[in-house]
Amino acid sequence: MTYEFRQAALDYHAEPVPGKISVELSKPAETPYDLALAYSPGVAEPCREIAENLDNAYLYTGKGNLVAVISNGTAVLGLGNLGAQASKPVMEGKALLFKRFAGINAVDIEVDTEDAQEFIDTVARIADTFGGINLEDIKAPECFEIESALIERCNIPVFHDDQHGTAIVTAAGMVNALEIQGKRLEDAVITCLGAGAAAIACMRLLVSMGARRENIYMLDRRGVIYAGREGLNTFKREFANHTDKRSLSDAIKGADVFVGLSGANLLSEEMLLSMAPRPVVFACSNPDPEIKPELALAARDDLIIATGRSDYPNQVNNVLGFPFIFRGALDVRASEINEEMKIAAVNALSQLAREPVTDEVLAACGLEELSFGPDYIIPKPMDHRLLSRLSIAVAKAAVDSGVARIALSEAYAPGA
Repeated sequence: MTYEFRQAALDYHAEPVPGKISVELSKPAETPYDLALAYSPGVAEPCREIAENLDNAYLYTGKGNLVAVISNGTAVLGLGNLGAQASKPVMEGKALLFKRFAGINAVDIEVDTEDAQEFIDTVARIADTFGGINLEDIKAPECFEIESALIERCNIPVFHDDQHGTAIVTAAGMVNALEIQGKRLEDAVITCLGAGAAAIACMRLLVSMGARRENIYMLDRRGVIYAGREGLNTFKREFANHTDKRSLSDAIKGADVFVGLSGANLLSEEMLLSMAPRPVVFACSNPDPEIKPELALAARDDLIIATGRSDYPNQVNNVLGFPFIFRGALDVRASEINEEMKIAAVNALSQLAREPVTDEVLAACGLEELSFGPDYIIPKPMDHRLLSRLSIAVAKAAVDSGVARIALSEAYAPGA
């Protein structure tokens, strides 16, 4: 990062006013009559209606379009445990993305505790304020416990984007890349370097979509996670494979897919050359991938590669998922974001990449043409079709799976 960019980032956050989000009024408040309606005595009327039926909060307050972005700062981007206060710029950034891409009002909340139960209790007690909760930058394995407990205790969607947002976008790109390579997810041998929240969520979702658990080799800092290995937590044990493979070199040999959610420059050219014909490589470590695309493509001309970076093709970017997933969930007042809704998002995202790219997207990317293929396996974030396609797919899945409070026709009726 250059000095100029670092200073530009600091200036962006500081000027003309500190921070990236603000609160604006949605109703007039200019006259005494306006104020009488907005507060005393008029506010008593919606209070009575909500007391009689709690779902009326969706009619008379902003709850139905409000998401809380919540963290304790224990896993901030690639920076580690910076603490709750230092995570605030990231949480404000997430709120900015919710508003920019899906018109969702979002506020950031930083909870100053590393104790999982304290965090759970704090969030559960304020949850009814919101239509949904986006958990962010919470370290593993506590993030699994926290999300699971909050899903159980809350009657609104609770979604840890570092897990499921990454998994949804990865799965959409993976399905497309494998099809282009003439392979099927059900047959693919997958090597996953990384065993944190994102990696486990990615592998879980791929299994839900048809990948075979016995074909997945997951590695942490100590190597392959194999059956009988000591010191595994419950979540890693889920992917313990019956194998004599122990190192990345062992696990990558003959693999169809490499998924990297670990660190920079950990996949060598020699390892890449040992993969099966027509491999798929998702080197998603940020800011530096497990292998640079130029090195990978120089070593093999039969691969498809994706990264987490915007300066290479096939960026795996969570902004392709979470704003639109929450939009769909909020539109039908869903009580949770379940597996059916996640798979619906994967399928909608995958399908959109197969359609002709709009002139608007080409202009935004500075390209003359772009079409489904090795360098375009997943849509671009500025594709405005994401909002309608993903949101409606997720909303429909919520209705079909029984977690929506209102019908699709009611959510998307003219004028709704």
